[in-house]
Amino acid sequence: MDTLTISARFCGPAGAANGGYLAGLLAARLGGEAEVTLRQTVPLERPLVVEAPGDDGLVLRAGGAVLVEATRTSVDLTPPAPVSLAEAEAGARRFPRFVAHPIPRCFVCGPERAAGDGLRIFPGPVDGRDLVAAPWTPDASLAGTDGATRPEFLWAALDCTGAFAVNEPPRGLALLGRLAARVVRRVPIGEACVVMGWSLGADGRKLHAGTAIYSPRGDLCAAARATWILVAPRS
Repeated sequence: MDTLTISARFCGPAGAANGGYLAGLLAARLGGEAEVTLRQTVPLERPLVVEAPGDDGLVLRAGGAVLVEATRTSVDLTPPAPVSLAEAEAGARRFPRFVAHPIPRCFVCGPERAAGDGLRIFPGPVDGRDLVAAPWTPDASLAGTDGATRPEFLWAALDCTGAFAVNEPPRGLALLGRLAARVVRRVPIGEACVVMGWSLGADGRKLHAGTAIYSPRGDLCAAARATWILVAPRS
């Protein structure tokens, strides 16, 4: 029986796995490009069962409950032209949630995480562009055996930036419901890159976002489309 245990380091909301990181782990089991749907909160530090009911999908279970479903897919998304690293750095200085962050210990965007522990991706608005961006330099602890950033951490980096693209100022707490991503190029450890997010529209409580990671030379490294759910919308 295949099992998966998410370390407490890789949290999103308190006591729960970060959705992008978890999605990346399941995508790796499917061979890369995939769509992952989060049905329920995924607990930390607990062995969970991974089942393969068919050739093109996986299910993550806790007891009889389905927590996550993953399927192979082809991600049809054309990201906007990249911003420069300097523009991304300026965007990060405008990050709106250094104070009053809804999930301050999030592995990806939590300002309470130390450098080398969390990813510390802080996307903010870019002048003259309808998107948010931030710089990101992968830490050595994220390396695979080949010295490049492991794919699940690229999936993680593609996660939270979308929320700040579609829910800022916040209309309530938004949580990741679905993420589909493709990794085009692994990011070398220590290489500064640009993470961008933009809106793909909304449908009631469902907020749709695109995200991308670019090298400092403007080469596309990874791209994703996501659905965020307003679980506690403001009246």
